[in-house]
Amino acid sequence: MKKISVIIPVLNEEASIANVIGDIPKTLVQEIIVVDNGCTDNTAEVAKRNGAKVVTEPQKGYGYACLAGIAAVAEPHVVVFLDGDYSDYPTEMPRLVQPILDGKADFVVGTRVASKGALLPQARFGNWLACLLMQRFFGVHWTDLGPFRAIRYPQLLALDMQDKTFGWTVEMQIKAAKMGLKVCEVPVRYRKRIGTSKISGTVLGTLKAGYKILTTLFFHRFFSLFFGIPG
Repeated sequence: MKKISVIIPVLNEEASIANVIGDIPKTLVQEIIVVDNGCTDNTAEVAKRNGAKVVTEPQKGYGYACLAGIAAVAEPHVVVFLDGDYSDYPTEMPRLVQPILDGKADFVVGTRVASKGALLPQARFGNWLACLLMQRFFGVHWTDLGPFRAIRYPQLLALDMQDKTFGWTVEMQIKAAKMGLKVCEVPVRYRKRIGTSKISGTVLGTLKAGYKILTTLFFHRFFSLFFGIPG
């Protein structure tokens, strides 16, 4: 059986993390890693009580947390990234990883386009713009930058992920396209998170995320055009 590891970056998700871990299909997943990205509540303790391995990454940033999780996995076949706020539906993980297990994809993104009510308007617009630019710049069609995603472990390492903050998801999708990975999207449900979003829930967070996503897109486009290297 192929080993599947789940990485869950968290920042003060005490109210939701037990639900997230509890809904992960245990017959499918062999390892759950919760990355404490500077929590000031009891998220880490709750995660441990519910059977997760907890890793600490004090440097704030979604990318920092994801990289810490990658460093902690025990050489799985597939890595799944999942948010800790219970906005994703962990029960849908079998559909997310099935194209990889069937050999039809290297990288799968859960697209939330059918769950518009759960995404704030600024998040919907940001996703649309980023996906449009990826199609124009790199010739790959995506509909979402959804955080619920799965990728083969060797291909994940080959991507050599560098972004430490808000550009993580778009960097992964850009590099997957440039490396010629087999990619696909799987429709997933999405609900309003438990608690307040640290990104799209605030004006400053939205601006920072939008700026980083756009600069990541143009950075990789610049290197592709002028240097012919991945960037």
